[in-house]
Amino acid sequence: MFRPKYPTMPQPTGLVTPQTRTVIQPTTITPGTPAPTPTPNAPASTRPVVQLTPGSAIALVGGGTAVVLVVGAVLVSMLLAVAVTGVSVAVCAVVLRSLLASEAKRR
Repeated sequence: MFRPKYPTMPQPTGLVTPQTRTVIQPTTITPGTPAPTPTPNAPASTRPVVQLTPGSAIALVGGGTAVVLVVGAVLVSMLLAVAVTGVSVAVCAVVLRSLLASEAKRR
């Protein structure tokens, strides 16, 4: 009852053909004329070339700085909101505990 029962392997159905071996015949290599090496042609680029002038480099640095400052301000404000919420929940818990303790003393 507690011994596992292993399934029996099913027998193959249909015709079973044995694998045949393929004989590879050696071939002779005849030397031919070498193909001429193609000359590399530089494809014409359709994309415009980006050139950074000093003014555009300063604009990129300024834009990156502005993005970093905005993202930092958002993250700091979210952290401040979480901190204020935690403090207010703690104050509410202290007030409720005080009210419940004073109510229990009156009885």
